[in-house]
Parts: sequence; C-alpha cells; structure tokens
Amino acid sequence: MEQMATEKRQMRCPACGQESWLVRTPRYEGFRRVGETLSCAMCGQEFGSEAEVELRAGGGRPQVFTEADRPGPVRLFEAGETDRMCRHCAEYVVNPFLQRCMLHQREVEATDTCPQFRARAEERGDG
Repeated sequence: MEQMATEKRQMRCPACGQESWLVRTPRYEGFRRVGETLSCAMCGQEFGSEAEVELRAGGGRPQVFTEADRPGPVRLFEAGETDRMCRHCAEYVVNPFLQRCMLHQREVEATDTCPQFRARAEERGDG
C-alpha cells in the first residue's frame, strides 16, 4: 500500500521554535520519485533529515483542537416546545405528496401547531 502524498508528524521547529508539523512532500524528476522534502508547516524551513528536528512522541494525527474548542450542544427548542407539533399528533397523516391534518381536512407542515392537538397512542405509551 502506498503512502499518502504528504505525511505530517508533530515536532518543535528549531528555526521558528513553535510546535508545528514536519511535512514530508515527495520530490519528483519527471514522473519518477527521487526522494522527499522535509519542511516545517509553520515557517517553511527545509530540513535534510529527521535527525535535525525534535519529533514529538506518539506521532499519529496532529492535535490542533482541544475539548475546550468544541462547541456546546445546540438547542433549537426549549424543553416541551415541540411536544404539540403536528408531527406528533394522532390526526397527522403523511404520504409521498403531502402532509394532512385529518381533523381539519387541510394540508399542514410537520412543525405546525393547533389547539386541538391529540398525542399519538405510541407517544402516550398506550400502544
């Protein structure tokens, strides 16, 4: 199995002093691969061999983001706000062409609401 065209490993660059990645880029003469170029992803400094840089243990994927960078859970609706929507109603019928309320005999959307809402049996726990 061939390696990827560009492989990266974490390191501390001796030129810029930052935590960065050692980028391995293949070097070609025509269509023949003749070697690879090692460089710092941050400053572009080229190295002759891996011995010139301090590689970080573990290798693997570079750790760019931490858990603190993850966004919080997205909440579109308040608790209970979606309970009375037509999609949860016993009178709501869906077919490939439209969605209907059988109580009002009209076309509705899943997110519509009405005062005559009646929960489906499977959502009430009856069946």
